This record gives sequence, structure tokens and C-alpha cells, in this order.
Amino acid sequence: MIGNKPDSDLWSDWLLYRRHADDPSYQQVIRPVIERYAERVLDGARLAPGMTLIDVGAGEGLVAFRAIDRIGASLRVLLTDISAAMLHHAEALAVERGVRDQCTFLQGSAESLQGIEGASVDVVTTRAVLAYVHDKGAAFREFHRVLKPGGRISMVEPIHQDEAYAALALKTIVDGQPPENPDRFLPLLHRWKAAQFPDSLEKIAASPLANYSERDLVRFGQAAGFAEIHMELHVDVAPSDVTTWEVFLGVSPHPLAPPLGVILAERFSDEERQFFEQIMRPTVEAGQSVSIDRVAYLTARKPAT
Repeated sequence: MIGNKPDSDLWSDWLLYRRHADDPSYQQVIRPVIERYAERVLDGARLAPGMTLIDVGAGEGLVAFRAIDRIGASLRVLLTDISAAMLHHAEALAVERGVRDQCTFLQGSAESLQGIEGASVDVVTTRAVLAYVHDKGAAFREFHRVLKPGGRISMVEPIHQDEAYAALALKTIVDGQPPENPDRFLPLLHRWKAAQFPDSLEKIAASPLANYSERDLVRFGQAAGFAEIHMELHVDVAPSDVTTWEVFLGVSPHPLAPPLGVILAERFSDEERQFFEQIMRPTVEAGQSVSIDRVAYLTARKPAT
């Protein structure tokens, strides 16, 4: 056990509520997408009976529990997370699923996998974890340390750099508008985007969310000593699956981002909120808004010798 049940935190609030705007219908819409990420990670893990898996940043335990579903009772799973609240949530789910005895729950960051011996696990997995880790090189070194010779890593990570550069581009356009005839909407659009993503080169460089690309993940893996590195960048442009204004206001793109509804309430005047909604709401409710998802899948192997 990991102690008394903690209050919610930034991470549990997003995973359990803000990711789907606390809307059960929308939760059912995005659930298959999240599950596909997990299944792709497990395909890359190449698990086998009797192995030990560490799921770093396990969150609600999706990857870990699906791994157990695939392999069965012989699989040992270590679930780590920086959030004590999420570990308690995942532990409760493990009890419900009857797999608690196969699971070990450890609180900590990806950069320091304390309590895990070197060369003790067969597979390391992550799902949207390194995006929030400041020292990604240290995390890769820890993955390498805890893996047995010949062990594998398999991960999926969001790539948010383009969103940050889009916010920077908006800022540049807004700052360069002619004062005698400025566009009313662009500054509001920038204010929204800048509340969720860094909008200057300095902020981008300092943000673990935006200061890396998919190629950097390959570089970190090489520097840590991994071999047989394979990375795929998937970019999907499609009509947004958010088609109600209430969900549009309540959802946030990542744990560090306030939802639009909070941004409007805290950073917009009444007149600005009304004008913003007048422009955006018809587009959202007509299903005309677009989503762009950029995710990197990476697998690699620790050399056997």
C-alpha cells in the first residue's frame, strides 16, 4: 500500500476529469483513441509470459492492466507515477480487476526510478509522460539502468512543439498589427493559445512540453545507450470530435493547460467573452473545427552485452 488516500492533484484532476471536460458522453468518444495508443505501445513492448514490466507514469493503469490482460497471471507489473492520487486510483482498479497481487505501486518521477534495482525489468513503457519531464536524458538513462540486457522500451509521446510555435506566430502577428485598424479577434485567439502553450522562444526553450521534437527522443535514446531505435511520427488532421460548446469550454489539451472556460473567466472581459463566443461557438457546434494530433512512437532495445 502507498499510505493514506491523498487529495486530488493536477495530474489526477486532468486524467479523471479535465481530459474529457467531466462529460461522460465525450469520455466515451475519446476512450477508444486512448486505448489505441496503449495497444500500440504494448505491440512494441513484445511482452512474453514471466516477464516484468515497469509502466512509468502509469496514470490510471491502462497500459499495465492491458498488459496483464494480454499475458496473464505470470506477468509482474510495476506502476510508477509522480501522482499519489493516481497511484491510489490505479491500485483500487487493480483490486477491482483481481490483479492486485501482480502489481507493485511506486511513487516517483521518470528521472529517478528509486526503489527499482538495475537490470531488473524486461520492458519499460510510457504513455504521454516524457512531455512533462524536464530532464528527458536522465529519464532515458534510468530506463536503460533498470532494464535487463536485451530489454526493451516502448513509448508514445505527444509532440506539442508545433502548438507552441503557432502561439508564437500568433503573438508576432498581433504585435505587428497596425494600431489604426487592428483585428479584434486575433488578440483573443492568442490570449487563449498563450494560456495553454508557451508563446516566446524563451518560454519554449524552458518548457518540457515544447522544447523537444520526435528527433530529440531518438537522440536521448542513443545517448543513453539504446540500440535498434525505431521512431514513427504520426500526424492526424481531422474534424474535431468536440461538437458541443460546453465540452469545448471544459476540455484542456494537457494537464498543465487551463480549460478555455477558465481562461475566458479569468483573462477576458465580459465583452471579450461575448465576442469570442460569437465567433467560435457556431464553428464548434457545426463540426467545422479541426484537430491536429502529433504523437511519436518509439521502441528500442538495451544491448545484450
